[in-house]
Amino acid sequence: MAVWDDLTGQAEAIAIFEAAANARDGGAMTHSWLITGPPGSGRSNLAFAFATALLSPGTPDGDLATRRQVEARTHPDLAVLSTDRVIISIEEVRSLVASSQFSPSASHYRVMIIEDADRMSERTSNVLLKALEEPPERTVWILCAPSDADLLPTIRSRVRTVRLRVPSTTDVAELIQRRDGVDEALAERAAREAQSHIGMAHRLATNAEARRRREETIEIALGIRSVSDVILAAARLLEIAGADAKAITEERDAEEREHTLRSLGIEPGGTIPPALRGQLRQLEDDQKRRATRSLRDGIDRILVDLLSLYRDVMMLQLGSTSELVNRERRGELELLSTHSTPADTLAAMDSIATARERIDGNVAPALALEAMLASILRGSARS
Repeated sequence: MAVWDDLTGQAEAIAIFEAAANARDGGAMTHSWLITGPPGSGRSNLAFAFATALLSPGTPDGDLATRRQVEARTHPDLAVLSTDRVIISIEEVRSLVASSQFSPSASHYRVMIIEDADRMSERTSNVLLKALEEPPERTVWILCAPSDADLLPTIRSRVRTVRLRVPSTTDVAELIQRRDGVDEALAERAAREAQSHIGMAHRLATNAEARRRREETIEIALGIRSVSDVILAAARLLEIAGADAKAITEERDAEEREHTLRSLGIEPGGTIPPALRGQLRQLEDDQKRRATRSLRDGIDRILVDLLSLYRDVMMLQLGSTSELVNRERRGELELLSTHSTPADTLAAMDSIATARERIDGNVAPALALEAMLASILRGSARS
């Protein structure tokens, strides 16, 4: 099985990277890449597939041993910078840039990957800039970001950009069905409700609680009739986001702690020597920061689901033949579409977009959600 086989809906991008991996030092190969695309399009998956192809000895299809090392992030010639915090720190980039100067030890290349490169400040980006201008001969940089506009022009001018598209629902459903072993109907619904976001489709297909929380989110939005409903709904949406974030981070936190203790030579349940407690405190601090980011991501997932709801209403109001995201609720959507105008629906979508911007700007989520729902309620009352 080739390293590209688990990627979906990105044939053009895969062809570019496959040609570069085959060319190695030829004209198709460059030493600084930027992969852009919407959330869930598979930016990181493609970056790691390309890294595997470059690091595999003799074959750009990726040998099994290298693939396993890349998946575990243990390959000696691979360095990865990812963050669960709001920004990537300048110290992290400086450390990565310093390690990029080392020659590869087991492969032809040394590969440096920065996920969410859009989370670098201007000052941090300038630290990276020098490394991109004069990379060592066998060092390859791969940056990932939603859009090239999210990076400084000086960074963009020094990388080769490969843009990903949103994969089709059919492509994502086929991938989920094949990779996760779920039935066709569940895979199709998960892909549709995730709006082709591969990671979210996987979660909805394999986690009943995630599906239940999404259903409740839609029910809450459809059930708002008064100002008191707005207050209660905002509080409940925040609880749902918190539960979703907790479910995602709890298992990962436990695995990280166990791995850290094992690497320090401490048995599970054993006493932690005073000299090592600082390392565990650092891990706990990192996990708390990640929990904060995860909550914001959970709220944003809820807002994206609400956008899909009003998008469906708009499609019905305009008589569009486009597939509904929330097809199972067609009856309720049709009722809502007849009790409001397209202008009202567009205003509701604008309110959701405004709430996303406010939360991203550190407005208290509860206040942002209440303001959003109150605005939507006022619009429906006018109809």
